[in-house]
Amino acid sequence: MEIDFVITWVDMNDPKWKQDFAKYSGKIDNTKNEVSEARFRDHGLLKYWFRGVEKFAPWVRKIHFVTCGQSPEWLNTAHPKLQMVNHEDYIPKEYLPVFNSSLIEIYLHKIPGLSEHFVYFNDDFFITNHITEERFFKDGLPNDIAAFRLNFGLSLWSKCLKNNIRIINKHFDKKEVLKRDRDKWYDESYGSRGKLTKRLSFYDKFVTLRTPHNAQPYLKATFEEVWEKEGDELKGMSTHRFRSPQDYTQELFRTWQICKSNFNAYNTYQNTKMFPLLFKSEKAIKAIREQSYSLVCINDNEHMRNYEQTMAKVEAAFESILPEKSNFEL
Repeated sequence: MEIDFVITWVDMNDPKWKQDFAKYSGKIDNTKNEVSEARFRDHGLLKYWFRGVEKFAPWVRKIHFVTCGQSPEWLNTAHPKLQMVNHEDYIPKEYLPVFNSSLIEIYLHKIPGLSEHFVYFNDDFFITNHITEERFFKDGLPNDIAAFRLNFGLSLWSKCLKNNIRIINKHFDKKEVLKRDRDKWYDESYGSRGKLTKRLSFYDKFVTLRTPHNAQPYLKATFEEVWEKEGDELKGMSTHRFRSPQDYTQELFRTWQICKSNFNAYNTYQNTKMFPLLFKSEKAIKAIREQSYSLVCINDNEHMRNYEQTMAKVEAAFESILPEKSNFEL
């Protein structure tokens, strides 16, 4: 089984990107999440993503590095495992330029040469300890947690998750799915995270599933099937250059994958952790230094105080575990 990694990245300091952004949006606005600085800024941590892959996941077949035609000046684009992917290589040109990460993600299956089994990373997801193929896939299927969560639909992201579930309920019968895959939905490894699933067993409809904010394994065939069934809906959201409450997200494909029984029950939280730096910067730094998890998400926020000082400490933590330059660096 060949497994690829896909990672998306943007350099908001690129003059061309700034020009396009200004043309369609006007300016960075930290009062609006969809155009906030935290959504686009980069603090130079990307090299540690590549170092982590080389040191802790050398088995990866190919890395598809997705940008709007950008490349860090230090990146070795000739590396045999690296494929540079421009948005125009796989997203229809009529929807470009795009600043909506959800739109960028719904077309991932169109990336040229992408393997059937792939893991999708945002650029704030990092591998910080040794990890095997079996963390992501077993017997050809993705490992994932099938459990419900509360969603009050207050934030833009929460509204998008509700859009996903509307599509899921259109195609899947909850009671039939849970009856068929009872062992997967009520797996003991989920612990307390499975409580809500049990409490909602009587309810006829799907609600939002838990969404571990970290590296996500996918089957390319899942994307192809969802596009076959709901292509008109997905094309409709493709006109949204920026995030919109009417969007669908990659969680649609993940939930579809689970409802089709194309997954293995796995509590992804056991070695995966998301740290919102606004509240947990010190815990994030400690977890990186001690390599407490195989995968961590260092989640930025436009309202962070002492941003430069915090990110300097985060960078020092990464440097402590990944000091050697990788072959992905010039």
